[in-house]
Amino acid sequence: MYTTVLIRFGELALKGKNRADFEARLIQDIKRRLKAFPELAFWRTHGRLYIELGGTPYEAVAEPLQRIFGLISFSPAIRVPLELEAIQAAALRLVEAAQPKTFKVSARRTARAFPVPTPELMKRVGAYVLKRVPGLKVDVHAPEQEVMVEVRQEGAFVYDRVVPGAGGFPVGTSGKVVLLLSGGIDSPVAGWYIMRKGVEVEAVYYHSPPYTSERAKLKVAELARLLSLWSGRVRLRVVPFTEIQEALKASVPEPLLTTFMRRYMMRIAERIADEVGALALATGESLGQVASQTLENLHVIAAATRLPVLRPLIGLDKTEIIALARKIGTYETSILPYEDCCTVFTPAHPQTKPKLAKVEAIEARAGLDREGMIGRALQGTEVLELSPETPPARFEAELELYL
Repeated sequence: MYTTVLIRFGELALKGKNRADFEARLIQDIKRRLKAFPELAFWRTHGRLYIELGGTPYEAVAEPLQRIFGLISFSPAIRVPLELEAIQAAALRLVEAAQPKTFKVSARRTARAFPVPTPELMKRVGAYVLKRVPGLKVDVHAPEQEVMVEVRQEGAFVYDRVVPGAGGFPVGTSGKVVLLLSGGIDSPVAGWYIMRKGVEVEAVYYHSPPYTSERAKLKVAELARLLSLWSGRVRLRVVPFTEIQEALKASVPEPLLTTFMRRYMMRIAERIADEVGALALATGESLGQVASQTLENLHVIAAATRLPVLRPLIGLDKTEIIALARKIGTYETSILPYEDCCTVFTPAHPQTKPKLAKVEAIEARAGLDREGMIGRALQGTEVLELSPETPPARFEAELELYL
């Protein structure tokens, strides 16, 4: 039934002189995500993009569109000529398909040459439908169906739904950030939030065999793949972390072990950021959620890097984060029972209020080969490229090779 999808850009309207660049990037993202449908045709006017379906079912493109950052909403529509009779017929088709008991008609007219004024257009379309659908009534306050008509220079568009998009800005328009991605619930949600603001994410996972299994690594790879459904691509760097953890466990007070581990994670992530041109690091930390996420610990951990540390979940409760994880599709994978390296080495009684000067003094006295350990970790890093085309079964196949 639908011939066209109307795309709305939302926040991009605020970009002034940069708006054209942002819109071009968004259109590029949409075309890439819908490349499986070569029969689609794309065209745009000021502030609006149209997709001509060319026979492709609307349902086939709806899910990919909902995952594209920068797209505020879209509507499947019937495009007809600028003729009242054609608009009336399209409205009738929508009502007959939905079979509501009540409806209303709303209209917007930007094509001033169209001879029927907006109030008259709503009245005449509504009357036409009422006359032909027995038992149908008008309810302007809470109708079961609202038929919307847009009369524009490029044609008339008749639709009955506005589907929310992901919002934000197209990925890549706000630079690049290194995301510390664990196998938990929080960090994938943090990555989603960062990507939503137009940031390209390079993910880093710290792997500690034999304390963490290959299943744990593949779980994180799957989380990266799930994030790629929103961004189009995620590069995951799997950093061997066993040597550093064992050295720290043997050299620093146990209550501070998590704090020291995270400081090393920040240093490694900073080196990767320098390599890939990222300007910040991002984590899934939420203030006070666990012992290592007190304000004092966050301060000491962040002091290990010169780069800003973005924490998009800092003020959220766990229930809010879980709800977001369910929404973006990462929750079911995050709760799989494969431990990450932080969980395995968690001290029984962690320090919640460390002092930076004391931590730095302990680090200096420990006499660890910091640069050597970081260099070896970076040298042993494995790089995985994840995208929407990466099948989930790929990780199961790799798992069989490791077992």
